[in-house]
Amino acid sequence: MTKSNNRESQYPIDPMFLDRWSPRAFTGEIIEEAQLLSLLDAAHWAPSSSNQQPWRFIYALKGSQHWEKFVALLVDANQEWAKNASALIFVVSRSFTGAAGSGEEKPSYTHSFDAGAAWGHLALQARLSGFYAHGMGGIKHEDIMKTFGIPQGYRVEAGVAVGRLADKTVLSERNQTREFPSQRKPLSEVAFNGRFVAN
Repeated sequence: MTKSNNRESQYPIDPMFLDRWSPRAFTGEIIEEAQLLSLLDAAHWAPSSSNQQPWRFIYALKGSQHWEKFVALLVDANQEWAKNASALIFVVSRSFTGAAGSGEEKPSYTHSFDAGAAWGHLALQARLSGFYAHGMGGIKHEDIMKTFGIPQGYRVEAGVAVGRLADKTVLSERNQTREFPSQRKPLSEVAFNGRFVAN
């Protein structure tokens, strides 16, 4: 059993897993590109099936010429708070193996699974580096495909906002009420010994 960040695990784990959470309140301070690349470097060391490394990361730093374009590719509810992040990232996965259009091209069953592992590495490295990362499904997937000319065979998985934690008073009243590290279901509801339970 581990306690940290107003959370408690049922079994002993490293506190960093409890310290990682997804805030919306960011200071808006500038992040150096090298700092962000350290997070992305950690992400790309994630495990992947047969070392396919299907993840791709498209990023923009606050204050750059690309920033407003990236913010506009979030749904309105996420634009409201993510505009104060220091960086925005879109995670894309390659849904096939082998060279595109060749006889070696085959569908990849685990591309989204692998990209999710990379996101997890990014989130933990962010926390270890003094930043926080908030993953978002609320992005304009089709618009991202068009904006960046992403071809068929790639899937826009999610967005990520990265920044330093600010006081929750920078948020709207609605988001202030949601600004806390969430708890988790009991492990027994998601892990089953020798059987599957649909719940």
